[in-house]
Amino acid sequence: MYCLQWLLPVLLIPKPLNPALWFNHSMFMGFYLLSFLLERKPCTICALVFLAALFFICYSCWGNCFLYHCHDSALPDCAHDPSIVGT
Repeated sequence: MYCLQWLLPVLLIPKPLNPALWFNHSMFMGFYLLSFLLERKPCTICALVFLAALFFICYSCWGNCFLYHCHDSALPDCAHDPSIVGT
């Protein structure tokens, strides 16, 4: 279970608020996971635990699934506010 300490923080990285960055974020996360699986070769139990956690997060539309955006979950109100100027 040592390899889970490198996989579980991936689930805690927030998705960007800007919808234009969702594709870049999902590609980065996908390539990170693929390179991790190829380089470190985690044990079967760790890989299954991580994939189960990822499945349940994405299935429940909790809002942090990096594979796709759930249409039922709304963005925060500040994401649509044009008066907010990024610095």
